[in-house]
Amino acid sequence: MKLPDRLSILAAHERIRPYIHRTPVLTSSSIDEMAGCSIFFKCENFQKVGAFKARGAMNAILKLTPEERKKGVATHSSGNHAQALARAAKIMGVPAFIVMPRTSPEIKKRGVRGYGGQITECEPTLQAREATLAEVVRKTNATEIHPFNNEDVMEGQATCAKELFEEIPKLDFLLAPVGGGGLLSGTALAAKHFSPKTIVLAGEPAGSDDAYRSLKSGKIESAQSNTIADGLLTTLGTKTFPVIREEVKDIITVTDDEIVSGMRIIWERLKIVVEPSCAVPFAAVLKEKFRFTGKRVGIILSGGNVDLDRVAKLFG
Repeated sequence: MKLPDRLSILAAHERIRPYIHRTPVLTSSSIDEMAGCSIFFKCENFQKVGAFKARGAMNAILKLTPEERKKGVATHSSGNHAQALARAAKIMGVPAFIVMPRTSPEIKKRGVRGYGGQITECEPTLQAREATLAEVVRKTNATEIHPFNNEDVMEGQATCAKELFEEIPKLDFLLAPVGGGGLLSGTALAAKHFSPKTIVLAGEPAGSDDAYRSLKSGKIESAQSNTIADGLLTTLGTKTFPVIREEVKDIITVTDDEIVSGMRIIWERLKIVVEPSCAVPFAAVLKEKFRFTGKRVGIILSGGNVDLDRVAKLFG
């Protein structure tokens, strides 16, 4: 496996620049006072398709050969990657074959179809998703683009932190949420090559703490699914885990109550919409304030695709 390096991340950023937003960085003096540190929020909730996933999917498709593009791309995903890949495929005139669990929210299915993605539904298990995708790939000869366990996807996700370092230099810490590890591994590699003194940490739900346990045990642990942060329910990948093990200093776990509290603060103080998974690293900073006192802290707000009815219930 050839990991993304400084030159490849620079090239990826130039490659995808016409197709993505350079998302803003927001600050709040009241949040800084509350947290005891200076926080810089990189707002990927304003990204195309409402999440950082637009970066990796676009980069992966742009790196395909003309012959590969003709055959199309395929993936399994219940959420943001499905929409990001369908969008990137539409831009490039490439067929997109998306395997989605039958239980996926209808709003996400509509999003995929709106971009021209061809959905094949399956049972809501990882085994069913992988088996169905294998059959789709066999029939279509499409190129599989995994949501996170793919070097080109990791490389694309790294451009988010690169932008942040360009705008806000000399960060002491940078935090991202962790699910499958595509964003976190890309963030860690960007820090290694563009801001080596920045310490990279992750936030993870306590009810799905497989990345935390993996970092402690030294091997990939199985995922659980007892959390409202439904975007972070995936097990680490064989390509993302080695990067995280080498380049990420620690993973801080937070409860669902802490996630909801952090999300509420972001909504109220920054006046922006973020999803539960997105609020996890901010909740981690509030939970362990002692680590960050007086420091410059970057936080990647990973996405803003929320079910508003569900959020209303969370906020009571």
